[in-house]
Amino acid sequence: MDSIIKQIDYDCNGFEDILRKLCEKYPFLKSGSVGKSVLGRDIKLLRLGKGADYILYTAAIHGSERLTATVLLRFIEELCEAVKVGGKVAGVDARRALYGKGVMFVPVCNPDGCEIALKGAKGCGDLAPRLYKLCGGDFTHWNANARGVDLNHNFDAGWDELHRLEREHGFYGPGPTRFGGSKPHSEPETAALVDLCLKVNIRYVMCFHSQGEVIYWDYKGINTHRGHKMAEIFAASSGYALDVPTTLAVGGGFKDWFIERFSRPGFTIELGKGKNPLPPTDGEKIYNQVREMMMLGLLM
Repeated sequence: MDSIIKQIDYDCNGFEDILRKLCEKYPFLKSGSVGKSVLGRDIKLLRLGKGADYILYTAAIHGSERLTATVLLRFIEELCEAVKVGGKVAGVDARRALYGKGVMFVPVCNPDGCEIALKGAKGCGDLAPRLYKLCGGDFTHWNANARGVDLNHNFDAGWDELHRLEREHGFYGPGPTRFGGSKPHSEPETAALVDLCLKVNIRYVMCFHSQGEVIYWDYKGINTHRGHKMAEIFAASSGYALDVPTTLAVGGGFKDWFIERFSRPGFTIELGKGKNPLPPTDGEKIYNQVREMMMLGLLM
């Protein structure tokens, strides 16, 4: 198969072009939007299959982690091809894995952040002068949205305690990372994911970040048994280690909110190793590490 997804750095237009090409090639892959970003960019949703509930895979909630979107799209492409021809992914029959089931993907949860981290001031729109001051002109490691809010600190899960810790560590206001906003769910990107989960019956969420090759699965010991068993399977498949977040990584995240709100499993998967942003040439290696894990997720 001649892959649509290449090992290059994609901007938002590039990601949208991939989605268009995937939906044209695989008409059973449905496209929609869960909302809009601060700068008005669509937060795209892809849906495959149909069932009483859905698994939700997300990526690129942090701007400098845009490679996670490329890896997820690589999986979507291989999965769709296997469904089309009756093939397998990582030894698993794709049609059987999806029989009576549905899976949703939000490949780019933070389109503004990805554009800002890649293009700098050119990706900031009218907010360029303000955001330039917030990062001193160095946008390379920009993780926040276009208002300088770290979306994975903005969910209503231990937000008050996390907000206190942010201030203790010197994060008092908008910036490239780790400021969780003025209140939980203050950002349109956060609200879009929350609204999706409240409207659709989601069985569990798998959130792709970078980097570290670790899996975070627990939040406050909620639904520990099932989540832990799933995490052990994912770890055995990928070679990634199970880990427990500390300090500013505790609470405020999408998987934390999902676990607490629904008492269902949620996972943060830290893809690859190195320093963000990981180079696009790492994409295929990372995908080969986690493709079986992604596929096994459809069976759980």
